[in-house]
Amino acid sequence: MHVAAAALLALALGAVAARGVAEPRIALAFAGLIALGECVRITLPGDREQAPIGAAGALAYALLGPLRGVPTAHGTLQVVAVTGIGLLLGWLPGLAPHLPGRPYRRPPWADPARRDSAARRLLAVGFAAAVFQPLYNGGLVDRFSPEGPAYGVFLTAVAALAALCDATLAALLRASAKGLRFPAALDDELRSLFGIGSAIVATGMLVSLAAGEVGLWALPLFCTPLLLAQISFRRAAAVRATTGQTIASLARATEVAGYTPHGHARRVADTACALGRELGLGTRELALLEYAALMHDVGQLSLVEPVPDGATALLSCAEQQRIARLGSEVISRTGVPRQVAEQVARLADPCQGPAGGERPVPLAARIIRVANAHDDLLTAARGRGLGEAVGRLEALEVLRLGRGRVYDARVVDALVRVGGQGRG
Repeated sequence: MHVAAAALLALALGAVAARGVAEPRIALAFAGLIALGECVRITLPGDREQAPIGAAGALAYALLGPLRGVPTAHGTLQVVAVTGIGLLLGWLPGLAPHLPGRPYRRPPWADPARRDSAARRLLAVGFAAAVFQPLYNGGLVDRFSPEGPAYGVFLTAVAALAALCDATLAALLRASAKGLRFPAALDDELRSLFGIGSAIVATGMLVSLAAGEVGLWALPLFCTPLLLAQISFRRAAAVRATTGQTIASLARATEVAGYTPHGHARRVADTACALGRELGLGTRELALLEYAALMHDVGQLSLVEPVPDGATALLSCAEQQRIARLGSEVISRTGVPRQVAEQVARLADPCQGPAGGERPVPLAARIIRVANAHDDLLTAARGRGLGEAVGRLEALEVLRLGRGRVYDARVVDALVRVGGQGRG
């Protein structure tokens, strides 16, 4: 995908250099808007890098028809070239920390998330321009009156197709980078379209339509609400960071108090996430799963005497359930999503087949139960002096014996497939 985006940009720059820039003033304005958007980019839930203003500006340029009633003629390749130049200009501030006397920071082009975002935007914007510009420049769009609903419906259809293209490309990149199943990654991206994605598409369309009436003033005028939305997203990110710190503190509390071995919560979380990816969970589900896995032993703080090696999997079912309920009560008061507390509360509930009986046990709870038992069994094997390979085989054999009764059969099978390596 990176190669395709680079080849498309090289072709576009070569074509524009050969024939010149059409409407330079308009091209410069949109390149500046895209560069500004790149400078004020944000990180969305699930570690998604996004530049809403830059993306909306690029889409608006791709869908730009008349400007103050005067037809434009920039074409598809100039849209790609201006978008690429805007992206590169937006990366220039990232070079400042590399000046003499400044601390080192990785340049923007060395950041995989920035490269992925840039490649996606070039290809998605190129797709939108390839659909709209030939029809516009060929006069076919003139059949729609700019004042009538048909023109707006046409723009909406092109913008929706561009959004679907971007979501598909993002899902491909995310599935490759995070080890997710493509359907789960695509579901995540499509869900995100109803958040900031819909605002980007709506702003891009609005700017392209408004520019036909008010000219380039439409750029700052109609991008301001999107800038305010970014500020809200930044505040939400700060809240998420605080939640993450709370979770990390609770996860460490049992280790510091001597109730669980060092690194147990992290190992369980890593194994649980590996199992979740294997079972097709999406990014949001994986994030909640990780939170619950990190805090699954919080209930042990209620015990008078610690369980040997913190191995709750070796306790009776009733005791495991009591610890899980107490942990859930603590977690429910920390402000984390309620699903996390529910997952922890159901950790020790009997697993009677994949559906969990009349009251289904959440899949996340079934995953954490297997991951926790796997680490407890490995710790016990090490305590008896067994080697790592032998300990893993023994742990898997014990889990297989409880397959379908104590432990969910699908989750145990997934653990066998991933080899119990706990890949994060």
